[in-house]
Amino acid sequence: MGTVNRRAELLRSLKFTLFSASAGLIQIGAFALCNDVIHLPAWLGYLIALVLSVLWNFTLNRRYTFRSAASVPRAMALVALFYLVFTPCTTWLEHWLTDVKLWNDYLVTALNMVLNLVLEFLYDRFVVFRGTIDSRDAK
Repeated sequence: MGTVNRRAELLRSLKFTLFSASAGLIQIGAFALCNDVIHLPAWLGYLIALVLSVLWNFTLNRRYTFRSAASVPRAMALVALFYLVFTPCTTWLEHWLTDVKLWNDYLVTALNMVLNLVLEFLYDRFVVFRGTIDSRDAK
């Protein structure tokens, strides 16, 4: 990989991380609302907050990080497939660590958010937007 490609990938990783951080703020805010104001079970608050952050993150990263002209329905379907696996696993983890092991709700949500950041970047980069990265520039 050349210097230009490394630089582009580093910038892409940085953008993804920053947009994911903004999605993380949405997620933790929604989680706090569900957990501390509405008093939903931690796993349900996590699930609601995750859906909101995924929609935000997908929209920004498709347009600005991966600059993909790929079909939105196709890309969103691929992201949905990721979350068909990720969501039940992390919802179960949220429940098990908070309700069974009695870990702090926010610590467990933060752990799930880090897992989401790393796994979703790899999945988006190598599956969802593979072959269409920077295709918006070609128009």
